[in-house]
Amino acid sequence: MPSLDFEREKRVFRDFYDRNRRQLEEARDVFIRLIGDQIRQSDIGEVTKIEGRVKDREECIKKFHRKYQEKLEADEQPYEIRDFISDLIGIRIVCLYEDQIALVSEVLQQNYRLIEVTDKISAVESTEDSFGYKGLHMDLAPDGELLGSGFCLPYEDFRFEVQIRSLIQDAWSVLDHKIKYKKSIPNDLKRRINVLSALFELADREFKEIRNATAALIREATDDPLGEAPVAETAPSRGAGVASEKIINAFNFLRVAGHFFRDFEFEDYKVDGFVQDILRLHPEFTKGELHHCLVDHLKQVREYRDLYLAENADHSFSPYTVIRHCLYLSDPRTFQRILSRVSRERFVAFLAGGRD
Repeated sequence: MPSLDFEREKRVFRDFYDRNRRQLEEARDVFIRLIGDQIRQSDIGEVTKIEGRVKDREECIKKFHRKYQEKLEADEQPYEIRDFISDLIGIRIVCLYEDQIALVSEVLQQNYRLIEVTDKISAVESTEDSFGYKGLHMDLAPDGELLGSGFCLPYEDFRFEVQIRSLIQDAWSVLDHKIKYKKSIPNDLKRRINVLSALFELADREFKEIRNATAALIREATDDPLGEAPVAETAPSRGAGVASEKIINAFNFLRVAGHFFRDFEFEDYKVDGFVQDILRLHPEFTKGELHHCLVDHLKQVREYRDLYLAENADHSFSPYTVIRHCLYLSDPRTFQRILSRVSRERFVAFLAGGRD
């Protein structure tokens, strides 16, 4: 029964909290698992973190006292503390990019009953004299199919708060909580904090733009196939310098290699490392040279690969290994170290017409 007796209501809340602590923790774990599955089944892309906590009992009471008690008692409105703690169960979702926040929000609204939304992104951006972390806060409860299935039925009375942030916003929130005295401070210190906040916001935007630019370059590399003839490009003399757009990089490597190995999935981190291996040996090696190299030598290297695998059935010979052998064959002096000593000696023996 609600009352205006704060001491009584504290006892009631503590009793409720202690009796339900274990079930609150179970509900937290269930909601985290469900949300993770729902996000994975969507086309949102990668999120870096989904974690949760049950708010500390005494922190709940302090929050109620700080935010609600005075007004409720001034209006002579009886209360129960638990009704005002929307984040008793709190879940944080950290996306890689800011534009994923709205997508995550849509997924959650499709699967849970929305009680309230607090858009801290819009709140911060709508004022010139404000700093603080951004993010979208949603108060949710199980609803619809989740309750119908019985999976969430034991937790139907447990609402929970979800905070959705980008990776950069999450980093800023950690620092923001460490900055003391953010309101009654000298203007020069306030300006410095605002500058720092703006740098994080700029980083968020640039991170997203880099993602978009990278995706565009990958589409260009994979959707615009090469012709069968080698790229018309004159190989430069060593040390003469080459236009930077012609030098091999991860994107134009994918365009060339993807043409010759259409059924192979080149993983980004392996491509990055492989291109660096090439450039360490030949800093001005170009996309056209790679294309020429594969056109001229791929057939012979594939013959060697088939022979090698026939004799070594438990070994592998990936497209990266094929390209390494093609590079060596195109310029044995420059690319001597693109192969290990054993691999190089075995390949040289094959070229000489012999066997190991």
